[in-house]
Amino acid sequence: MIVPPVGGLSGGLSIGQAGGLAGGQSTGGAGAGGEAGGFGGQLTEAISSLEQTQNSASSASQALATGNVADPESAVVTVEDAQLAMELAGQIRTKATEAVQSIFQTQV
Repeated sequence: MIVPPVGGLSGGLSIGQAGGLAGGQSTGGAGAGGEAGGFGGQLTEAISSLEQTQNSASSASQALATGNVADPESAVVTVEDAQLAMELAGQIRTKATEAVQSIFQTQV
């Protein structure tokens, strides 16, 4: 199935190519931000960064609980950063969900 072009976009996008975008693959051209990874690649990178932040917060909180940390303030800051990053990810998810629902409710 070929999706017809919209606006100034050239060429259609097949279902197979759209599935490749979700996996971080490029369809041959540059992505929206100029990177070859496109939206899927950026999303994967952001989730990976969030996971690294959560892992570092987990190890910092364990070190703080066991008393193996030299600077308790840095451990608390690391945990707070991870909490803020998770709250931001939740807000972004909520806004994206609302946007998709709004698009689906738009009548053509």
